Order: sequence, then structure tokens, then C-alpha cells
Amino acid sequence: MKRGGDLAVAVLAGIIAVPLGLVIALLIRCTMGGPVIFRQARSGRHGREFEILKFRTMRDMRYADEPDAPRITRIGALLRKTSLDELPQLWNVARGDMAVIGPRPTLPEQVVHYSPRQRGRLDIRPGLTGWAQVRGRNSITWPERIELDLWYIANRSILLDLRILALTAKILLRPTGITAPGGVNPGFPVPAAEPLPQPQPQARIVLPRQRVATEQAHQS
Repeated sequence: MKRGGDLAVAVLAGIIAVPLGLVIALLIRCTMGGPVIFRQARSGRHGREFEILKFRTMRDMRYADEPDAPRITRIGALLRKTSLDELPQLWNVARGDMAVIGPRPTLPEQVVHYSPRQRGRLDIRPGLTGWAQVRGRNSITWPERIELDLWYIANRSILLDLRILALTAKILLRPTGITAPGGVNPGFPVPAAEPLPQPQPQARIVLPRQRVATEQAHQS
């Protein structure tokens, strides 16, 4: 039943999204060139990886290790602020990679650091929006976001989904929590680096001649 609702929403939203998406694609093409779509591997239900789709918001790097922030174009910043960069994910919903509501899909290199409890976040399809998205989005820490997602999974219902949709519409009109301070979500649980092995003291080797000289020195 939920899958049928996801498909219905994807089709209805697509009626508006397709012409709007064509305009956005043209603007990106004119300001940044191709490609228009940004693709990235994410972890979906039960950890199965899929390719998430977004409108491109950053220009190419001018030099190695150039930070992300200076690469965001004016069009890209507007797309992020309005969440219009997420429109292509309606195709992910149609394909069955994502749902309309659920935990936001995470990078595989982040998922490998999940504890057994946190892996419960992968029990359902990731969503376009979710309980953590409407309760703080990127302004809260990763552990808080994961706990909110786990709470949603344990308590999900049609009424809760309708509440999330209403809150999502409100946030889209008055965007908040789009990015964390400094662009990095604090507190993601990663294991501490293992201490480097300490060098062991080496035993001093005394050659026979050195031993004789030492003994003679003591005798004198």
C-alpha cells in the first residue's frame, strides 16, 4: 500500500517537476555546462547501494582539493535553498530505490560506521523527506538524526506520514537547517584511530673486543 502511494505521489509531482526540471536543466547547462545531473552512490534498504540523482549545484574543481563551498554557483545555492536540486529523486522513487518518506539515504562510507542498533535505519527505503528532516535537518548531529529516524521506523503510520508531509511543505516555504555550521554535520560516530605501535627498546650488542676493552677498563 505504501509503495502504491509513493508511485502516485511521484507521478503527480512529476507532472509539475518535468517542465520545471527542464528549465533548471537549461540554466545549469548555460552556467556550468554538463553534466546537468549529479550522481552518487548511496545506501538504501538493507544496505543495498543505488545511484541517487540530484541537479548539479557545483562547478568543476579548478585545482586539486578545492573546498566545496567556493564551487557552489548562484544557481546551485538557490537550488539547495529551495531543495529543488532534489527533484530528480522522484525518478529514484519511481524506480523503487527510495520512498517519499523515510530516512535520508547515507553514503556507504558512513554506513560502515553504524552500530548494530543504528543499522536499523536501513530497515526501510530511504525517503525524499523524513522525521529527522522536519525536526532539525542538517542543524542537528548525526546521532540525533539517526535516533529520530529509528523512532520514525518504530512508530510510522499514515497519520505520521501526513504530518511529515505538512511539515515538509512548511519548511520548503521557510527553509531552515539546510546546512550545518561549517558545512559538516557534527558527531558522526567513527571509530577512534588505533594508536601507532611504540618502538621497542633494542638490546645493546657488545662485541667481544668491546667486552675485553670494558673489562680492562674496570681492571685499571
